[in-house]
Amino acid sequence: MGKTGKPKSVERSSLMNIGKRVDYAVRALSYLAAQPHGTVVSRREIQRKQDIPSHFLSKIMKQLAGGNLVESYMGARGGFSLKKPAAHISLKEVYECLEGPLLLMECLEEGEQACQYCEVCNQISVWGEAQRRLAAYLASVSLGQIAHKAGLREELAHRGQGGYREAAPLGTAASLLQRAGHGGV
Repeated sequence: MGKTGKPKSVERSSLMNIGKRVDYAVRALSYLAAQPHGTVVSRREIQRKQDIPSHFLSKIMKQLAGGNLVESYMGARGGFSLKKPAAHISLKEVYECLEGPLLLMECLEEGEQACQYCEVCNQISVWGEAQRRLAAYLASVSLGQIAHKAGLREELAHRGQGGYREAAPLGTAASLLQRAGHGGV
């Protein structure tokens, strides 16, 4: 326990921890995905509709443009549009554009250079299979499947009033994996 009587904060490993950059990028892209292809949406509109802090959004959109996922337009009528159809952009592509290759543990890529026990490790195959399944799952989910026309802020505001839902809910990860032909989790 810390001095405040609350449990001490434990440092989290990067394993399975999706950061804010990826979360905000997916929010921004899912909003763009719901617009007619080629529609230019202002940074301010994305920020407002998806409740993304301005300083994060600017950096993220620049990175997404550099990764050829969005087209950036300058000027008074500037903004962003998807570079290709939403159905052709996977969540794996988005993740890797921001974070680099999906990697649960360094030893899966670097072997004994990352860990001296790789040769005798009895868990490396478990993490390797988990990484393979996660990568396959994220590759099977497109922005088109999670497109959100109204924006999160409006959706939340209308929720208790018999609101609307523009995108059909995807369901559980296990049901998506089954539909994608990857078996259970």
